[in-house]
Amino acid sequence: MKNLFVVTHTQSVHHIENKVGGWYDTGLTPQGRLDAASVAEQLSKTIGEAPVEIYSSDLLRASQTAAIIAERLRSSFEATGDLREISYGTAGGKPEEWLAARQETAPDDNRLDHRGGIADGETRRELAERVYRSVHAIISRPCTTQIIVTHGFALTFVVAAWIKMPIDAAGFVAFPARSGSITHLQQDDYWRNRGVIRLADTAHLTRTDLPG
Repeated sequence: MKNLFVVTHTQSVHHIENKVGGWYDTGLTPQGRLDAASVAEQLSKTIGEAPVEIYSSDLLRASQTAAIIAERLRSSFEATGDLREISYGTAGGKPEEWLAARQETAPDDNRLDHRGGIADGETRRELAERVYRSVHAIISRPCTTQIIVTHGFALTFVVAAWIKMPIDAAGFVAFPARSGSITHLQQDDYWRNRGVIRLADTAHLTRTDLPG
């Protein structure tokens, strides 16, 4: 059986500063580091001694989360830009209120190519194409236990790629996830079904004020 665990990075500085994330590159807060350790401990209990491969977004908040997990599992990790969060272009790092005042509702007939009112922002299609590419490359490897560390919005497209949802349909899907969540995806050996065993679970964290 192949087991893929998808982690959303833990609390980052832009969360507590109420700033737009995307490709705005901030590291973990002290609480984020504690939460990442809780994620790592939960994964250690679940995975045990199985050989594991770890992949991460190359943005600091994700790679720092991955590093804490890798240390606990006595492994290394590989970072890639394909697992980044959606880019908000020039809105990255600005107050959330700045973006909210400029965003435009996505039309139902063009959700994939809508830029949300930010001319240099990334579209869902652009995000989906790179995330799908990364997920397909990762799961094609023979290792049966893998971890992906990514971001709250990007998680949706990791799951969509896993279940082989066509990109044109992914314009309407959403799997909301809070920081520090663990999603467990599993493919069985007989039917080769790709199941979603747990989705965006945060039971391993003790806090209730988790940002998305």
